[in-house]
Amino acid sequence: MARGLMFVCMAVMGLAGCQTVRIDDTQAWVGRPVSDLDLHPVFLTMRMVRTEVSDGTQIRNYINSANISSCSSDASIFGSSVSSAMYTEFSSCMGRVGACNNIFYIKGGRVESYVPTGSGGMRCYTDERTRPGFRGASNFS
Repeated sequence: MARGLMFVCMAVMGLAGCQTVRIDDTQAWVGRPVSDLDLHPVFLTMRMVRTEVSDGTQIRNYINSANISSCSSDASIFGSSVSSAMYTEFSSCMGRVGACNNIFYIKGGRVESYVPTGSGGMRCYTDERTRPGFRGASNFS
């Protein structure tokens, strides 16, 4: 019995380890032109919230979640740029929604960093489908 339980625990831990944020996937975006992000087939399928901070850095949050409507009842926050105050309010609401927030920091037309951040108990993961240049068919969840 103990051996069976140990095997199940090891299998679960092994599967959990397969779905993690891989540093190579996030670093692959550093220095890439924003057009790579605009054309990416996985991120194109996600709702996006965009804002700009005082130093000119643009922040884009591509949200991988089944239910984010509670944080923007009229959906006006998605797609276009919003004020920092509205972005902060939206982010606060998202803390209660199970989602992976794929946050990109962009300056001068280039990606400075990509920071996948889970909210509401959700864990993010990356793989080859989240890298720049990916153009294959995908089922991403």
